[in-house]
Amino acid sequence: MRDVLPTRGVILEIASGSGEHVVHFARKFPDLVFQPSDCEPDALQSVAAWVKATGVTNVRARMVLDVSRSPWPIAAAHGIICINMVHISPWEATLGLVRGAAAILPPTAPLYLYGPYKREGFATAPSNQAFDRSLGDRNAAWGLRDLDAVAAVAQLAGFSVPTITEMPANNLSVVFRRL
Repeated sequence: MRDVLPTRGVILEIASGSGEHVVHFARKFPDLVFQPSDCEPDALQSVAAWVKATGVTNVRARMVLDVSRSPWPIAAAHGIICINMVHISPWEATLGLVRGAAAILPPTAPLYLYGPYKREGFATAPSNQAFDRSLGDRNAAWGLRDLDAVAAVAQLAGFSVPTITEMPANNLSVVFRRL
């Protein structure tokens, strides 16, 4: 992340979930200000608990944000982090994420996505195939997304081709830059 995030500014975390990630990043990057967000009230309560328990001071108050609804309740950010949302949400959420990010990020700012993806239409490992099936069984609108489709949507919205880094457990770090 040191090579991805700017050295100063506001980083919007989309789908903050429990709050563990935002607290981790806040500790690692004390010169950045983190804005956690989620559309689930339980997640936002957990974020507040994590922030309080750890005492980090560079995390703003949590924000309700549904990426599929425009405009977003934040006018600008210097970077966006979105971990494990793209596959556990409808495709419309990914479209909204990219549109919203394009609306608030300045040139060269990162849109960082993390999670499992399909490549050329196929899961990258047997465990990801099984995970994709289990996601679809829980909700027909969920599932691993084809990275080429995500990249095409991002490029149409004004982002660079992605920089892709393979990560543990068959996940990918995918970084788009606002053009």
